[in-house]
Amino acid sequence: MKKQTFIKGSLILMFSAVAAKIFGAFFKIPLTNILGGVGMSYFSCAYSLFMPVYALTVTGVSSAVARMTAQSMALGMPENARKVRRTALMVFSAAGLAGSILTFLLARPFSIYSVNSPQAAAAVAMISPAVFFGCITAVERGYYEGLSNMYPTALSQVAEGAVKVFGGLWLCGYVTEHSESVMRFFPSITDVRAIAAAAGILGVTLSSLGAVIFFAVMRLFSRQEIFGDKTVMSGRRITRELLSTALPIGVSALVTNLTALIDMWTVIGCISYFGTSIAAPAGVSPEELPHFIYGSFAGIAITVFNLVPSVTNMLGKGALTCITDHWESGNRKGLEKSAVQALLTSAVIAVPAAAGMIVLAPEIMRFLFPRQSDEVEICINALRLMMPGMVFLCISFPLFSMLQAIGKPAQPLKIMLLGTAVKLAGNLALIPSMGVDGAALSTTICYGVILAVSLYAFVKASGVHISLSPFMGVIYAGLMCGGAAYLTVSAAETYLVSGFTVILLSALAGGTVYILTAFTVIKKAAS
Repeated sequence: MKKQTFIKGSLILMFSAVAAKIFGAFFKIPLTNILGGVGMSYFSCAYSLFMPVYALTVTGVSSAVARMTAQSMALGMPENARKVRRTALMVFSAAGLAGSILTFLLARPFSIYSVNSPQAAAAVAMISPAVFFGCITAVERGYYEGLSNMYPTALSQVAEGAVKVFGGLWLCGYVTEHSESVMRFFPSITDVRAIAAAAGILGVTLSSLGAVIFFAVMRLFSRQEIFGDKTVMSGRRITRELLSTALPIGVSALVTNLTALIDMWTVIGCISYFGTSIAAPAGVSPEELPHFIYGSFAGIAITVFNLVPSVTNMLGKGALTCITDHWESGNRKGLEKSAVQALLTSAVIAVPAAAGMIVLAPEIMRFLFPRQSDEVEICINALRLMMPGMVFLCISFPLFSMLQAIGKPAQPLKIMLLGTAVKLAGNLALIPSMGVDGAALSTTICYGVILAVSLYAFVKASGVHISLSPFMGVIYAGLMCGGAAYLTVSAAETYLVSGFTVILLSALAGGTVYILTAFTVIKKAAS
């Protein structure tokens, strides 16, 4: 089998991630416009429980299977790679089923005791089967990624996104248009927005089922023969190695997702206790205002924040197989080259995106959420404050994958525990005085600490040397990009140009300056 290079594999995954995010935008933005701040609070509440369970049971699966598959292939043991897949399907399907049952059982108590919102229980219950389907999909993706074939992961992501858009929006729209007839089936729920949120989130469950069906169909029509050593490890040993890799990664991801829970508890709790300078908009009672602010922050600011990291995360997936191969074969030069490629590519993508969003935050959010003016106003400063954190997060993703690839899967867990502690302390210290902006600033501080510690841990464990000169060049080019975008916005305001035209002109100006500056500076640093 012809392997895909790190760059080619990463590009395939990144393009698929972009397509998935486009589908995600077509899903989340209209959904936010339909549900509003309070409705998105129900939606976000479901995600706040779902994501930690999903992270614990699913997130580490793909990396663990990919690493063992890549290791088997590097040692010339293709039959063992197949056995890794079969064993992983049995082990993690059981874990996924347990996770789905746990999410379903916790739906009502979590909604009542966590956010004092029993109306959100229906949305939590609707998303619970996605944990089981996600585990199956993660095994399949990890297997093909370990074979350095990123096409199945890419195509399944696109299929997943398409199902989510069409299924979720149709269901949510149906509930909204037929609210009276639908409400009769849910006598315990008094807010139609809670049912609409549950219908929308059912689209997420259907999308995960769509990915499972994609792999089932693909395997029916794809029979690849891989020749080599027939030696296989015992099922018990494979299970032990899979769990030893997957559990630390899963717990790390669980800790990462605890930041969403921290935001939910602290934003709602602190604003309820200390109050806020934000006036309740029309249709929102004073009692609902903390939920409205949190729903706006989670549904708008966090959604925009996650756009770029979800793309650069694919660099980590692409790097894992390549780094594992270099590490197992003792290729230090290849290890260093691949590591720098992954980190620098992440920075090259993230820095101009952050600069552009800082300058264009009002224009971007008003364009994406035209019917949510009150929610957008809450999120403008918050989004700007999170942009440095977005850059830190984008570069941290490949570092986590590289630590896993060199046999340090527990390191990200320790680092994320530290980051979560920083996030909690930051929220408690900043939200009382800054409101939701305090949660945004603590996010940046949290990911800054995570990046610094992750970089130190990888360099120490691997022994590679990473020069900072190219990265300083990227930062300089990013500042030039932001400056060009700002001057363009200022000129557009003078000539009364607004809306999408301003975004387009600023992106063209900033992008052109960035590309020219980055190319010149990085080339000079490399020489």
